[in-house]
Amino acid sequence: MKRRSTRRKSNSGAPKWMVTYSDMVTLILVFFILLFSMSQIDLVKFEAISESFKNRMIFEFYPSPVPMENPTENTSNQESGKNSNEFENPTQIENINDRDDTPEEAEDSLDKLMGDVGQYLDNNSLNNVVSASRTERGVVLVLQESILFDSGKAVIVDSGKPFLDKIAKLLSNIPNHVKVEGHTDNRPISNFRYPSNWELSGARASSVIRYLINEKNFDNSRFTAVGYGATRPIVPNTSAINWSKNRRVEMVIMENNTE
Repeated sequence: MKRRSTRRKSNSGAPKWMVTYSDMVTLILVFFILLFSMSQIDLVKFEAISESFKNRMIFEFYPSPVPMENPTENTSNQESGKNSNEFENPTQIENINDRDDTPEEAEDSLDKLMGDVGQYLDNNSLNNVVSASRTERGVVLVLQESILFDSGKAVIVDSGKPFLDKIAKLLSNIPNHVKVEGHTDNRPISNFRYPSNWELSGARASSVIRYLINEKNFDNSRFTAVGYGATRPIVPNTSAINWSKNRRVEMVIMENNTE
């Protein structure tokens, strides 16, 4: 007897569970479509989200995982700025002022100013009575009290006016702001005009500025008067020689953009 051959049933079409799964997905899709149709779109939020996607800052620094069809064309557009919105965001552009000096330029400006002042003092034989130094504030001219004032007074003596005239000629050649500072020693003073060293130092600084403005017609806005009293000695107040060094008027010729 021949053995009866068994026929294998061939499965045709999708599995039965796929029908149920597709029905469920269709119902869920219909459900979300109904929710969307009944909802109201907030135009303000929608425009904000849309604008955020337009801003290239979100995607600018991240490489795209999708290869470009025409990389050469897209690169040229990006380099030319055709597809960018750089000018739509002005806050991203660095604010550069032509008047702002870099630290190197400011340093060179002060060094040149110091050279000019030193040359002027040499040409006018002022090195014995006026000393100049270069600091972070600018160029500092130091005039001792004995050149300009009598002891305990703030009236410029006649013998000191020629020195101020020469300094005025120097200042007339440069537009820099000038800060005039009065200093005293630590010995107290008390009279009807100057109750303390504060008033005396401030009055001396003001006398120098008043002379330059009244006699040389300088602009008031160029000057600042400050009285430090005995708070900033350059040497210890321990002897008569040191006292005389601390009694001084300093004229700080400041860098151009420094007030």
